Amino acid sequence: MWSSLNYGGRTIFLEEDEAWIGQIKRRFPMLESYHVTYDSKVNQADGLMEVGNGPECTAIGDTRYSMCQLALKGLPSEVYETKWDLIMVDAPTGYHDEAPGRMSAIYTAGMMARNREDGKSTDVFVHDVNREVEDKFSRAFLCDGYMRKQEGRLRHFRIPSHRDSLDKTFCP
Repeated sequence: MWSSLNYGGRTIFLEEDEAWIGQIKRRFPMLESYHVTYDSKVNQADGLMEVGNGPECTAIGDTRYSMCQLALKGLPSEVYETKWDLIMVDAPTGYHDEAPGRMSAIYTAGMMARNREDGKSTDVFVHDVNREVEDKFSRAFLCDGYMRKQEGRLRHFRIPSHRDSLDKTFCP
């Protein structure tokens, strides 16, 4: 399905479950996927929301070198170096207090879009926005002003590059 939807494009899966990667690679060896470890838990969301409002988290720059605690810094270099047209946040697990939460994934997707060097916008989709963390973090770090549409549990944002006008506010 992903190959046909993104014909001629590049699709990368970032997955927390190494067993799933092995299983899916046996069935679909052409899929590009990488194991990712998420350091934050759902029960840390309130504290991370507070951290995310600090100046180190709203500064535009390469996420790999961010001083923001929310930034995912250990992703494969391919993820940081690609100018993504679309980013889909549907991981990590995020459905109970001790599970890895999507706070950092949502934040990082938004910052990668803002840091895009070619001046284009990036479409970011967040799944499970019926859950508190996904709702709050997508609204705060992908911004209500960039929201295009919500259909059921899927929310769509279009985030412009901030590289060409660094005086642009974090959220419109």
